[in-house]
Parts: sequence; structure tokens; C-alpha cells
Amino acid sequence: MENRIKECQLGLFSDRTSCQLWWPNQFRLLLSALAYVLMERLRTIGLAGSDLARAQVWTIRCRLLKIGTVIVRNSRRIRFFLSSAFPNPDAFLLVARRFASG
Repeated sequence: MENRIKECQLGLFSDRTSCQLWWPNQFRLLLSALAYVLMERLRTIGLAGSDLARAQVWTIRCRLLKIGTVIVRNSRRIRFFLSSAFPNPDAFLLVARRFASG
């Protein structure tokens, strides 16, 4: 459990409570907790069976989510144009297919 708390603090920046007021700090902590739940679902559902299935949050952020891409949206589909230098296109496609709605 301590490793999961540390992962949430360091990987999702939930230790940053720099405001002097209580409500902004509480809201930031709530957003960090929501981000952790989303990352956990991404890890257990989207990345199941891949090499990133047991990766830490910051590894998933750096290898899968912090990428430069062009997103084109029209009425029927959303298209992602990944860079040719992107190191993990297979993992990105695996997650996109698992979370696709149809």
C-alpha cells in the first residue's frame, strides 16, 4: 500500500498542495485521486497482457500519454496521427482498440 501511495504522490503530483486555502488543495487532491483511478483502469484493462501492464504511473505517462500527436475529429471518428518516431505505437493501438466503443 505504501508503494501505491508513493506512486500517486510522485507520479500524479498529489503532494503539491501549495495554496494557502483548503478548498483548492482539496480539489487538487481529488483530481489526483481521480487520475490514479483512471490510470489503474488503463493499466488493468487497456494494458493487460502487454509489457506495460505492471508499469508504474510515471512510466505509463512518459511512454504512452506524453506524446506529440495530431488529433483530427469529424462527425463520425477521431483520428490520431502519431509521429513516426513514437517508440510504442503497438501499445497505444492496443489501448485504443480495447477502449473503443464499437
